[in-house]
Amino acid sequence: MNRRHFVSALSGATLVPAALPSFLPQAMRRLADATQVAIGRGAPLPLPGQPDAYAAALANDEDYWQPIQRAFDVNRQLLNLNNGGVSPSPSHVMDAMVRDLRFSNELPVEHMWRVLEPRVETARDLLAREFGCDAEEIAITRNASESLENLIFGLDLKRGDEVVVSNQNYPRMLTAWDQRVRRDGIVLKQVSFPVPPPTQQVIVDAVAAAITPRTRAIELPHITNLSGHILPIREIVQLARPRGIPVLVDGAHAFAHFPFTREALDCEYYGTSLHKWLYAPIGTGFLYIKRDRIPGIWPLMAAGKHQDADIRKFEEIGTHPAANHNAIPLAVAFHRGIGGERKIARLRYLRDRWAKRAVAEGNGRVRMLTALDSPHTGGIGLVSIEGIAPNDLVGWFSRKHRIVSTPINHPEFSGVRITPNVYTTVDEVDRFAEVVLEAAHRGIT
Repeated sequence: MNRRHFVSALSGATLVPAALPSFLPQAMRRLADATQVAIGRGAPLPLPGQPDAYAAALANDEDYWQPIQRAFDVNRQLLNLNNGGVSPSPSHVMDAMVRDLRFSNELPVEHMWRVLEPRVETARDLLAREFGCDAEEIAITRNASESLENLIFGLDLKRGDEVVVSNQNYPRMLTAWDQRVRRDGIVLKQVSFPVPPPTQQVIVDAVAAAITPRTRAIELPHITNLSGHILPIREIVQLARPRGIPVLVDGAHAFAHFPFTREALDCEYYGTSLHKWLYAPIGTGFLYIKRDRIPGIWPLMAAGKHQDADIRKFEEIGTHPAANHNAIPLAVAFHRGIGGERKIARLRYLRDRWAKRAVAEGNGRVRMLTALDSPHTGGIGLVSIEGIAPNDLVGWFSRKHRIVSTPINHPEFSGVRITPNVYTTVDEVDRFAEVVLEAAHRGIT
């Protein structure tokens, strides 16, 4: 397979060629090099939605992952283990965005609005294909917060109506609901579940117990940003639908993190960010609403009545750069080139490599609050060290070891969230494991 055929296969043969972003000659070189390694091992190009028998075998194949790591222009003097917040984009994705920003700046009203903005339809089409829905059900947004707040503030709710959430929902979403409590008099019911949960049914039962005849909506994360547990969304949707209760899904950390489709979730509302696990530019996301549900949601910023049933009404945000969303197709192609199953196998391998060593050698002081060897977790790992506060540990990681991480302080648990990514090397996660063991054995003074 040569690079031309490789890029063509990733881009999608049914798209209109003129609408596709131009691939620079070196744009997918690193990924093509990795693919050649995989082909040498007998692995074909991964196809979206198809089982990948080679995913597990390639998870620890450094010859495969090293070219992919070199696709990112990152500062290796720092060890970034907070990719769950915002991940760097591959260099060619950034180059495409910068190119379009410069082109826009030459004559914005012409270049940005007339030439570049219409290309958002290519991004819409590719994201719909990847998510498994119709393109007319995908709105391009700036992040998961914007997507979910369109839903939270777009639902018609009245005083006394109840909404069920978990106390592990993303804080911004809880803040948005609290504003509706204060402004509209709705009732917010927060459910709790253990970390890590002993079973998926525990979560379903907690949600079921909170439902009453006055429940008008449920809003939950697909995967929590705290411990990285993947919630049983399909089961919760099937619990709620016969009762006429919409389930709003916050997929900020899920899309392109691990393989799934809309059909598998059976959901009707979904919002996500694309600058985490898809590696699209900062300020990109999407909102999915099933076509027949679109008229029932008010947009966060006003749109005309003629757009009531148009998914694009959620994109009416005023002047904004086209360059960001026009680089999404390059990120999708990069993601497809790796393959969703290969990516999650690698992310779990990196997590387990540091986590299992830290727990095994930590003298009983190191505890993982993310379930290992579980299909209900991904690359996120939440770790705690007995006797050391998360904020102190994060500060010590940064100050002494130049490791970037984030503290998690929840009323029911606490720890440090660790999120490597595909550009993270095994040497880096090994170094992190050694630092955790240093803290567990000798403290952080």
